[in-house]
Amino acid sequence: MGYSEKDLRKFEELLLKKRKELLEEMGLYGERYASTVRDSTGDLSSYSYHMADQGTDNMDRELAFMFASKSGRLVYHIDMALKRIKDGTYGLCHTCGEKIAKARLQAVPHARLCIACKSAEEEKKAGR
Repeated sequence: MGYSEKDLRKFEELLLKKRKELLEEMGLYGERYASTVRDSTGDLSSYSYHMADQGTDNMDRELAFMFASKSGRLVYHIDMALKRIKDGTYGLCHTCGEKIAKARLQAVPHARLCIACKSAEEEKKAGR
């Protein structure tokens, strides 16, 4: 048995809020880190930058892209959780089929596994 309609609406609101925050955050990365050093700094001079400055700028952009990629994966997981709300499977563990604890869903609203199954998955990944 899944969660009540009231609970599902609360989880949906939580997911939509988190999704909006992530998309806004990703938008900031896109504006802040333009495609070239010249674009990202707004410097219109034709003088070249010192190699160390260029390296630091490149590293900053790569780091921003990495964060955007992680945020993008999280948006995907949130979208899948929203889909589960619509199809009636939200809050049920994908592995054992048991109800995921409400406290876990409040902490990680896009969770697809209960604590026991998630722990088992992590142990398996760690090779235990």
